[in-house]
Amino acid sequence: MERVDVAIVGGGPAGMSAATDAAEAGADAVVIEKGVPRADRADLGPDSTDAAGMLDYWIDIMDFDPEEIPDEVILQELDGADFFGPTESVSIDTTGMNATYDGFGYTFHRARMDDWLRERAEDAGAAYRVGDGVRDVATDLSGGHTHTLTLSNGDEIEAEYLILADGPQRRVTNRVLDRFMPAGESITDYMGTTRANHVAYQEHRRFPAEVFEASRIQFWWGAIPGETAYPWIFPNDDPVARVGLTMPIGMSMENVDNPTDYTLLGPDDERLPKPNEYLRRLLEMEFGDEYDVEADFPLVEDRGKAGGTETYAISSTRPIESPTRAGVAVAGGAMGTTSAFHEGGYHVAVRSGKIAGQLAAEDRLTRYNDAWKDAIGEEILRNVSFAEIVQDFRPADWDRAFEATRRLLAPDGSDQLLRWQLSAGFEGLRQLLRYKWHKYGFRDGRYVQVRESDYTV
Repeated sequence: MERVDVAIVGGGPAGMSAATDAAEAGADAVVIEKGVPRADRADLGPDSTDAAGMLDYWIDIMDFDPEEIPDEVILQELDGADFFGPTESVSIDTTGMNATYDGFGYTFHRARMDDWLRERAEDAGAAYRVGDGVRDVATDLSGGHTHTLTLSNGDEIEAEYLILADGPQRRVTNRVLDRFMPAGESITDYMGTTRANHVAYQEHRRFPAEVFEASRIQFWWGAIPGETAYPWIFPNDDPVARVGLTMPIGMSMENVDNPTDYTLLGPDDERLPKPNEYLRRLLEMEFGDEYDVEADFPLVEDRGKAGGTETYAISSTRPIESPTRAGVAVAGGAMGTTSAFHEGGYHVAVRSGKIAGQLAAEDRLTRYNDAWKDAIGEEILRNVSFAEIVQDFRPADWDRAFEATRRLLAPDGSDQLLRWQLSAGFEGLRQLLRYKWHKYGFRDGRYVQVRESDYTV
């Protein structure tokens, strides 16, 4: 049987970051990754499918110097984002956060970023086992903690510490944590893959050069029904963009109040459109007056998973703590750090993985729950608070929010700032107070769904 100090399940951003920091701290670390094929990757790797964007301050959250990120990872430098409601819109050119990176952010190639993180882990001395998943994990808590991982090929690996980083579908994580839950309870009661779960779908399309927005990401809110449901356009390499959306799984027209309020629903719709139909309607709405969408915005069929398209499930929940006294840490999407507000979680996955790997290597894993809250808690608090505010938004709510936000925006240092703020009126004040109220309610880590004390360890 192979024996290591730290076994890591999952080779995505959290898992590879954990491996790098564990190995750099002197631990014998191994990553087990089931692996999927991709046309744009030479070997098997994690399921790297995402309309990936990186904001300026997220690089600091990852604890990277911006200069460390390889040039081939970055697709487009961004100078802002545009948010569209049914009739109102708002554009921002800064995140408003202090950041080392000099710019708004960038879009990046997710698979290349994941592969760079793998190279860092292997260079640090971590082992990478790809092609075999984890079939089971047996934990022995007599006289400490030992974890025996049985792989799909029958091999066994014994580790003192176990880091679970298998993403927001958490197939292995759920089975492991269930064994530490009180009788009659399951971790899926809190992190179930059918609660607040979404599907994301995207198409790689070649845009006419004159309408390709190379430096901006764009979002349409209130265009399709569902909690945190929205289409987007992210620029890739010129002039290809990822046109995608996020929408809830299992929603039907019967769940939609006032369907005619949504710009991408039609009066003849008897059921909710499929994702590709939503995107066709979005392109028709934005460009159909001047272009033939199917002819002028063709699919780039050698991109994505299948003929220029990608579909992937997202399970967005509030985070959980880890049963660290059992020598187990959960990191990244597996612990619920994927934001229900914007479906992003790469930066917090990297940072939580780094923390878990280092603390496991130093035999200080019981510090993990406090340490990740110190590092990424403020970011999670923001995301959870925003998600709570917008979960019941209807199209008119998005219009009011964008109008108020636009009025609040003023040039830095402008002597008109007070007038701008006052012009936002009651709506701007209401939105601010709602955010403050929700943020206050989740203070001191109250956004956590499962505390370490809830486990039977």
